[in-house]
Amino acid sequence: MAGTKSPEDAYTAAPFVPEGADLGALREAAAGCRGCPLHRDATRTVFGAGDPGARVMLVGEQPGDQEDRQGKPFVGPAGKVLDRALDEAGIDPDETYVTNAVKHFKFTHVPERGKRRIHKPPSLREISACGPWLEAEVELIEPEVIVALGATAGKALLGSSFRVTKERGTRLESDASGPAHGGLVVPTIHPSAVLRADDREAVYGDLVADLRVAAEVLG
Repeated sequence: MAGTKSPEDAYTAAPFVPEGADLGALREAAAGCRGCPLHRDATRTVFGAGDPGARVMLVGEQPGDQEDRQGKPFVGPAGKVLDRALDEAGIDPDETYVTNAVKHFKFTHVPERGKRRIHKPPSLREISACGPWLEAEVELIEPEVIVALGATAGKALLGSSFRVTKERGTRLESDASGPAHGGLVVPTIHPSAVLRADDREAVYGDLVADLRVAAEVLG
């Protein structure tokens, strides 16, 4: 029927985000987020982690299988690729803050692959629903540059028209009304793309080159 709203239209984490909270209080509140249905199947909320005074904030897509089990972002194979690439680009991984656009693991089971949980990309509505958490993190960290790791992070920070293949490795001003609050964003691929690539060395080199653009911002 015309004008009828889908239940997904009401998806938002906003009621769960406490005003004036520090990172610790935000992390605690996020554990109880029910802003979209993804919490139902995930093991736990995976909030951001790292240096609260970081000049560089890295935003990925969503937790993976290992992150969901351990409760920390980028602790799986993609995280190891990211740390190595950051180091080569001249950015100390210990001086960054890492998080995801979506805080719960979205997955599907493939019967022929046993109990293995297969990553499933979040929808634009799920990305938007989780936006208040990302916005709160940006407000507290106040990074000089935000690195968007992959298409989902780029859409969360720069809007649904973002295309990682077109805009990666560039310096982009975000919308002041969006989660990044007008901050500088450098998009690149998600480090998991390196692991999936046929020519890992070349794709990894491109990732490092993009991260060097972010490093140049820091001087």
